[in-house]
Amino acid sequence: MAKTQLGARVDEDVAELARRRAADLGLSVGDYLARLVQDDASGLRARAVDAAARFLAEHQAVFDEAERDQPVSRGSRAA
Repeated sequence: MAKTQLGARVDEDVAELARRRAADLGLSVGDYLARLVQDDASGLRARAVDAAARFLAEHQAVFDEAERDQPVSRGSRAA
């Protein structure tokens, strides 16, 4: 497949996150961005987010109970 050069301006912190995440996955930044776009365009990302939301909704009581049973240190709170 032919490659096309793209240019994009992003905040330095976003660029650094992209570099680190690409490195974590063993990808170049370009390949990492291509994967993100393909996942988004295919609906994969949206399906994953929906599945996670359904999982949390179905099991919220378990998480609530586990959180209640945990000792809370002073000044800490769950998100």
